[in-house]
Amino acid sequence: MQTSGTSGALRIERLVKEYRAGTPVLRSIDLTIASTGLTSIIGPSGTGKSTLIRCINRLVTPTSGRILMRLAGEEVDMVQLHGRALRRARRHIGMVFQEYNLVERLTVMENLLTGRLGYLSAWRAWRRKFEPEDIAHAHQLLAVVGLSQFANQRADALSGGQRQRVGIARALMQQPSVLLADEPTSSLDPKTSVEIIQLLRDQGVQRNIPVMVNIHDVELARRYSDRIVGMTGGHVVYDGPPAGLTEEHLHTIYGGKAWME
Repeated sequence: MQTSGTSGALRIERLVKEYRAGTPVLRSIDLTIASTGLTSIIGPSGTGKSTLIRCINRLVTPTSGRILMRLAGEEVDMVQLHGRALRRARRHIGMVFQEYNLVERLTVMENLLTGRLGYLSAWRAWRRKFEPEDIAHAHQLLAVVGLSQFANQRADALSGGQRQRVGIARALMQQPSVLLADEPTSSLDPKTSVEIIQLLRDQGVQRNIPVMVNIHDVELARRYSDRIVGMTGGHVVYDGPPAGLTEEHLHTIYGGKAWME
């Protein structure tokens, strides 16, 4: 479905998701995401942060609403896409997962190249016949994420931080129009968490694409985000710059002061 007249790389309109009828997890979400910058989504567990991210790339199917996204120069409503059209759209949406979602028995290089499978014919994908330029690009991305020396290492031999760097490089292999990350630091130590968020932000800036991150670490979000979206109970209750996020806002988002003590 092609549309026109919207601003920003991504516009979410009246988005609702119900896993059980009459019990919405997302309650009429409206957001417009600019074409660049890091947007962090914060809020308590169960408030719909991961569901929002997963609705955008259609890992979860919304109940109603629109997700208008500019992909490869065309604006589409992700909610209306199915089958081949949905697969084509997903090629342009990079996704970084909390638990990495790597193929453990494959090498780092092989995991990166899976980011190009959506661009291959079924025959070439089955045979893993990648173009020389894709292989060269994978080597470049390994250098970007600091893993050049691990190209032939199996994924299951890496640390958590290294695995997440592979996940980021794999998402960038898609040459995405938007980069999504679902709790990318939740399993990592504080130092590695900072490195991962900074890497995501830097790559968004360098590639001129928006980055959306679902994150629990409020201070990390404040430090590196251009914009913070605070959610509670399936609603957006704060949407603005990190500097504007007050303790009062945090009390509303997280339900009181006890969590801060």
